Amino acid sequence: MENKTEVFISFAAEGARQKYFLKGQSLDITSSFEYTDMSIKEKTNSDWKTNVRTKIKNCDGVIVLVSTHSLNSSKQQWEIQCAREEGKTIYGIYDFKNEGTSLVEMNMKAWQWDGIKNFIDVL
Repeated sequence: MENKTEVFISFAAEGARQKYFLKGQSLDITSSFEYTDMSIKEKTNSDWKTNVRTKIKNCDGVIVLVSTHSLNSSKQQWEIQCAREEGKTIYGIYDFKNEGTSLVEMNMKAWQWDGIKNFIDVL
């Protein structure tokens, strides 16, 4: 079996719906990637941060789903910081549509499967 590219998906909990579109795409038998995320509702603690860092370290790249909730999501902000510290390639895409939200030092892209696929293919 061919190894698949592992991609960490970072998103604000309120914007989790779009994450399921990526999950569905990764389940296609012709897909070249698998994804992981930290979909939890528990309080942020040191164990959570350790688990996030481990998952990000083991990934080939990170996709950040940016929504209007991203600026206020301390968990998502920490995931992005962790990805940067671990030297991971980051691909920022708008969660659903360009709502005018932007994150510091992140080149944002529109949600297009071809762009996402190209990002994954070069990891």
